[in-house]
Amino acid sequence: MSSPSTSMPVEESGFDDHARRIADQGWTVVPDAIEPDLIAAIADDLDRLEHDLDVGPCRNAFEGHNTVRIYNLLLHGENFQRIPVHRAILPIVERVLDRGCLISSLSSIAIDPGETAQPIHADDQLINLDKPHKPLVCNTMWAITDFTEANGATRLVPGTHLGDSNPNPFEHHDTIAAEMTAGSVLVWNGSLWHGGGANTTDTRRVGIAMNYCAGFIRQQENQQLGIPTQTVAAFEPRLQQLVGYDVYHGLIGHIDKKKPTFLLGGEGDHRMVWDV
Repeated sequence: MSSPSTSMPVEESGFDDHARRIADQGWTVVPDAIEPDLIAAIADDLDRLEHDLDVGPCRNAFEGHNTVRIYNLLLHGENFQRIPVHRAILPIVERVLDRGCLISSLSSIAIDPGETAQPIHADDQLINLDKPHKPLVCNTMWAITDFTEANGATRLVPGTHLGDSNPNPFEHHDTIAAEMTAGSVLVWNGSLWHGGGANTTDTRRVGIAMNYCAGFIRQQENQQLGIPTQTVAAFEPRLQQLVGYDVYHGLIGHIDKKKPTFLLGGEGDHRMVWDV
């Protein structure tokens, strides 16, 4: 009989390896994870949305003075709905958090030439808990274009997810650039210190920030109020769960002891933790 390690499918072993790297250093890069046709379709959609929604830079130190961000992307078509449930990335996130994780936010970040580096921060630093703690946030950055040190690749401070503090955004921090080719995905523990890089080139750097949180944490973007129920009703079941139409650990998120999916016209029956 084969040992567990040799009988495990390559995909499962790879997911475990990435999860271990996140546990050890705080981050990992999954190279060439996303299909080229999906990357191209997302790039086209972002160009269209930027024009149709008349989106421009927010012009503050955190979001950037030369950075274009489009939020709440699940409102804007099937290509964006494929992102949270992607089979090459979601299993890694589920290993860092658990299968009850939620979408915290889904947005695009296009860093234009001339942008300066974003302040170094941790994505969970507004959660008022002592550090270090178990992962509560696991975030991903999809490279829609190549990410290089020169064009603003995400800057990382490896190992800081294991520390007992958050960074001072006004101080200098030694960082490394998460360089990767288009179609690759950076995945990191939300406690890891990081920030967008400066773009010193003459071309735009485009990424998708697909962010997840534990099922008992309030989401950064309010998915239940921000996405019409008729839109969510058309989502695949796993995506409905990820935006919050489920019950976490048999207790958190129920409506009169029913799953919120009854609001979408689906079944609401659910075994509560007390029934078990």
